[in-house]
Amino acid sequence: MQKFEKFLLDNLPMSKSIHPTYEKALHKMLVAGGKRFRPALLLGVVNSYNTLLEEGAMHAALAIELLHTYSLIHDDLPAMDNSPLRRGEPTLHVAFDEVTAILVGDALNTYSFEVLCSAPFSDYTRVQLIRELAINGGLNGMVLGQAIDCFFENKPLAIDDIKVLHTNKTAKLIAASLKMGAVIVDREELGEKLYEFGIKLGLLFQIQDDILDVTQTSQMAGKLTNNDGDKNSFVTILGLEKAVSEANILANELIDELNSFDENLKNELSELLIKYINRHK
Repeated sequence: MQKFEKFLLDNLPMSKSIHPTYEKALHKMLVAGGKRFRPALLLGVVNSYNTLLEEGAMHAALAIELLHTYSLIHDDLPAMDNSPLRRGEPTLHVAFDEVTAILVGDALNTYSFEVLCSAPFSDYTRVQLIRELAINGGLNGMVLGQAIDCFFENKPLAIDDIKVLHTNKTAKLIAASLKMGAVIVDREELGEKLYEFGIKLGLLFQIQDDILDVTQTSQMAGKLTNNDGDKNSFVTILGLEKAVSEANILANELIDELNSFDENLKNELSELLIKYINRHK
């Protein structure tokens, strides 16, 4: 992911402003690192089929990372999770103030689409990419999941409803990352298959996060842990043992599906995915 990190640093949002800290705040969570999981998925799909499209695909990968980072900034706000730590750094409302954190999140959200609009693809491809990012990251995707999560805090949900919550909050943006890679290489049928795979992967990712929340320290995780007691997490509802069992079932299904992909795609994604698929073990 060194190429992506360089592209990100070369395309950090810039502001011609008299504000003393706005630009620094815009950059803080982006340069703090993170897994870069969603960009890696998109670039993995693109590189499986056409490495010549990688440079252009960086725009789409950055757009996903920008949108994801905005979601983390807002998720950490006092009105939501009230978390003091993210990516091993103080969250923006702690490092600066709540107003700055809200506005930086807003700015990164909209900048993600500005970056995507400048991707060197046909207008048709750009519109498809914008559509996927908007649908899965917006009112019927990640934002809906966040709304459900916050509204039902301290109100236990049935397990099927928790899956709906986290399909929207976490899984759809992961699924969109894979599908957007398929859009770039013009493989529509593959895109639908990868989207369904990504929904499962996103649910596993969330179950694992819930497991790690109760098994890791904040220092190990780089964010506040043991903070989901009032939330509808898989561990809160199922208990740790059953949550691990649910994760194992999904992990096995995903490995079987990964092995069914064509050789190039399987090889490209395996190195990235296997460690994540098994990270709860």
